[in-house]
Amino acid sequence: MPTVFAIGAHPDDIEFLMSGTLFLLKQLGYGIHYMNVGNGSCGTNELSKKEIVRLRRSESMAAAEYLGATFHEGICDDLAIFYDQPTLAKLGSIIRDVDPDILLTHSPVDYMEDHTNVCRLAVTAAFARGMPNFPVDPPRDAISGTITVYHAQPYSHYDPLRRLVQPEMMVDVTSVINQKLEMLGFHHSQKKWLDESQGHDSYLNALRDFDARCGQLSGKFKFAEGWRRHLHLGFGRENDDPLRDALGDRVLLIGSQRIDHDSIT
Repeated sequence: MPTVFAIGAHPDDIEFLMSGTLFLLKQLGYGIHYMNVGNGSCGTNELSKKEIVRLRRSESMAAAEYLGATFHEGICDDLAIFYDQPTLAKLGSIIRDVDPDILLTHSPVDYMEDHTNVCRLAVTAAFARGMPNFPVDPPRDAISGTITVYHAQPYSHYDPLRRLVQPEMMVDVTSVINQKLEMLGFHHSQKKWLDESQGHDSYLNALRDFDARCGQLSGKFKFAEGWRRHLHLGFGRENDDPLRDALGDRVLLIGSQRIDHDSIT
């Protein structure tokens, strides 16, 4: 069966933004790979760096196991995720090893630079997958074949300039919303910290609200995840859309329709 690789910035980003789609693909027999580029080192007001990194790693591994995904280690500290050659070489090696058919990652614009940088790294690493003269770390042979890249919604559905980001595709995740909540629940360390640092009234309710707002945007689904497909050049054929092909009736294409800004306020 095909393989999908979800690449997020921090432990819990995949759970918030992508896990519903991943659960649906898992049900269809897809092989799932799970990676947070950052190690969660800044996700605490109380623990030492060593303690929080160890804790968030264990939480992420438990979440990946619950999903039935292959876990990949992080390669950067939080807020040290930069679009640079050493980081790109490490991620490029992992992508060549996984050889995914579908790559899910962050929006090209988001509320924090770690998310944006992970998007850029993932896209470039995938683009360079077949270039034997691009060195990766550790060394791996270049791979052939197509890959389709999809971008998740930015957190809050808005870009840093407060503009609504319109998804191209909505995926109905209503049937797996409870599994999303269970998966996020493995990240125990983050509930208190996010409540304090970013004003979430409830860690789990924040996820429900996020997907419910996307469902409102669809006008059809109770809970949804939004996606935009990356340009095919350098990755595959123009009409390749494996996410839509796989999920069928669970997908609503927005196309050129515009969404009213007030519809999710």
